[in-house]
Amino acid sequence: MAAIVRIGTRSSPMAMAQAERVRADLLRVSPDVTVEINPMTTSGDRWTGPLSQLGGKGAFTKEVDAAILSGEVDLGVHCVKDIPGDRPVPEGTVIAGYLTRDDVRDAVVIPGGGELADLPPGSRIGTSSPRRVAQLALHWPHLRPVPIRGNANTRLAKLDDGRFDALLLAVAGLERIGLTSRISQILSEDTMIPAVGSGTLALQCRTDDTATLELAEKLADSLTTRQTVAERAMLRVLDGHCHSPIAGYAEPHGDGSLTLHGRVISPDGKTVLDATDRHTDPEALGVAVGEALLRQGAREVIDADRPA
Repeated sequence: MAAIVRIGTRSSPMAMAQAERVRADLLRVSPDVTVEINPMTTSGDRWTGPLSQLGGKGAFTKEVDAAILSGEVDLGVHCVKDIPGDRPVPEGTVIAGYLTRDDVRDAVVIPGGGELADLPPGSRIGTSSPRRVAQLALHWPHLRPVPIRGNANTRLAKLDDGRFDALLLAVAGLERIGLTSRISQILSEDTMIPAVGSGTLALQCRTDDTATLELAEKLADSLTTRQTVAERAMLRVLDGHCHSPIAGYAEPHGDGSLTLHGRVISPDGKTVLDATDRHTDPEALGVAVGEALLRQGAREVIDADRPA
């Protein structure tokens, strides 16, 4: 068993909180292991422009990928939402496990409280998520999405400075940094369908590092793994990119099956494609829902907003 496990992670407060969670979990299953955390700033953290110019969401993972491959760290901790869905993880690495899933829902943060429906027309809603922008246009067309970058703490500071009237953030993220008191409204999964892999942390390591693999596998949650496999299989079939307004959430049932609700929606909220299926095989389920969305015209919706 590995005597030392070095965790690679982004250096934001949320990412550090996630790494500390993994450290605690590792010490719980293997008290004799020494766990070190190696924070790093990624390209996505440094860049202030559109993520598509940096290769999309991989901008938040490639430095950690490189550190794993070089042997600088043993274990990468990623939000599943940050792992590109249109290509596998780098050769020589593997996702060794998914931690028990946290809250998948989206939160509204409004100074002084309230709900989105109560905001006056033209109110500025801070979000750079195509999924959130599209579903905002669908349900609250009187509101105006405004791009925002930075970690959750930075975004909250911008809200407090008066640059926005409200923010859309992940409930799980606010929980991880101890700021759930800022939540004004929580949106249901049916109204604002979550992102693929929402609320889920992934553990990545080298394929030949058997000691770290064994440790990571001890932390893996089987239900979360099944949900993530289904959702990411749908995303892979859809060939989604960083600008894709794609949502997907797999709900479990007592008989071991999952129901996956997938949605592809145009940025203006006027074209909404929904598909739902139920299956015991998560991979087959994801493929089936993805193909159903393609038959409805998802390819055209996705490609219409694909970066050049």
